[in-house]
Amino acid sequence: MTLLEIKTAIDNGKIVYWNNPSYIIKKDKIGQWFIFSQFTNSYIGLTHMDNITLNGREEEFYMG
Repeated sequence: MTLLEIKTAIDNGKIVYWNNPSYIIKKDKIGQWFIFSQFTNSYIGLTHMDNITLNGREEEFYMG
């Protein structure tokens, strides 16, 4: 999925995963995007600091 596809899916109430179902894409109340790890209960940014480059390959993101 592209960054736009991920954001659109989340905004439309879909669940998007990265790599496996343990990593869920989330958007916080102020519009920041994250990859949430259920194993470690921690977050990393969905993108690099440029807000364009995904922290993962497009083919690793999918809807559940």
